[in-house]
Amino acid sequence: MTNLIDRRKPPQTRFWIGVGVAFVLVLWLLRPMLLPFVAGAALAYFLNPLVQHLSAWRISRNLGTALVLLGFLLFVCLLLLLIVPLIQNQLMALIDALPGYIQSMKTQLMPRVYDWVHRLSPGDVEKIRDAAGEYAGNAVGLAGNFLKDVVTKGVAVFDILTLLVITPVVAFYLLRDWPRVTRNVDELVPREQHGLFRRAIDEIDRTLSGFLRGQALVCLSLGMIYGIGLTLVGLNYGATIGIIAGVLSFIPYVGSGFGLIVSLIFAFIQFDDMTSIGLVLAVFLVGQTLEGYVLTPKLVGDRVGLHPVWILFALFAGGSLLGFLGILIAVPVAAILGVIIRLAIGRYKGSAYYHKKEPPSPPPPPAKPKS
Repeated sequence: MTNLIDRRKPPQTRFWIGVGVAFVLVLWLLRPMLLPFVAGAALAYFLNPLVQHLSAWRISRNLGTALVLLGFLLFVCLLLLLIVPLIQNQLMALIDALPGYIQSMKTQLMPRVYDWVHRLSPGDVEKIRDAAGEYAGNAVGLAGNFLKDVVTKGVAVFDILTLLVITPVVAFYLLRDWPRVTRNVDELVPREQHGLFRRAIDEIDRTLSGFLRGQALVCLSLGMIYGIGLTLVGLNYGATIGIIAGVLSFIPYVGSGFGLIVSLIFAFIQFDDMTSIGLVLAVFLVGQTLEGYVLTPKLVGDRVGLHPVWILFALFAGGSLLGFLGILIAVPVAAILGVIIRLAIGRYKGSAYYHKKEPPSPPPPPAKPKS
């Protein structure tokens, strides 16, 4: 009877697949209202080490949570008070000066473009015009659809006021109850799989903490390097370009590429000497050198296990599927999937199936003696 009951039990693989499918289904159904809760959970995860340090100094969890969260909110408010007026003033100045920049670009570039076009045959010019129009239309359409999905599926659901109110409340309660929440989750794991689960959770936590917290410091550092460097060089709107490039550095290659291209465009319009343009280029070379050899190895580490291409794919896939919510959870989901895949590969390589050797081939039949 016992053997019959055991044989009727569903395999653990089916159980976990069912749990995963149910989780994805709930996430999909509740996606319009999840943004402030996911943001609160991310904020709680980000600030939890600080609360743990305060707990080690015999400060109660409630008081430590309140102090850390209040300090973080004050820091964000002060940062916004310093940065937003600067960006606003530079953007307004850019809007006022934009017609002059466009006219300057026409004056400098159009004669060269006309000279190059006159060297081509009419057929080649028509092919280039058609190809450029097609590629530009496709690029604009893809970018527009992506931005529309991000806005309509994410921020448009909850206005900014609701997000700002709910997110700190969720973060406070999660931070306060973090040890109890993690303990309850740990107790739900089957004892037979508890060791593997703990290994996976530790690996996911190491990957996420190393990337998210470290990358946030890298973005802040790069924003300061680019902003201050471009301002010292004398580039107009250099502070705004540097700050935006630093924020976009969370996406691999995007921040530095955006900052370099925009800065060089403004540098060619503003400066007449190649020395100033070279200094603008030097600012980004210094920033990339510091990021590659100092900031990323020290703040992020070399063993987070998140390849830049994997992060790019996760961000674009999350934005296309769930909008801003998808972008918010893209990196954690990518880290979890990466850890699961690495553990699965490790178990596969340690299995008998991987080490199974092919049976030796039978010896060839003896040659018949010649008559």
